[in-house]
Amino acid sequence: MRNLVNESRTRLQWSQQKLADELGVSRQTIISIERGRFDPSLPLAFRLAAIFGTSLEDLFFPDGAVQDAASSQNSSARSPS
Repeated sequence: MRNLVNESRTRLQWSQQKLADELGVSRQTIISIERGRFDPSLPLAFRLAAIFGTSLEDLFFPDGAVQDAASSQNSSARSPS
């Protein structure tokens, strides 16, 4: 599974340690999630989405789908509503 955790965390200007502290996990867990080496449990995934103010579907993707989603987010951010 792919994700946008790193991009979401960076957008908040949070360190990996700050995110880990907020979630009650280790910094190594955050590193592993961001690098796609570890898929978080469903409760942890929901907490991540809540922290970033997004849905699970906008944060986690099947392999290969993250590029399309990131492109879609970037284009909608630039488009006036």
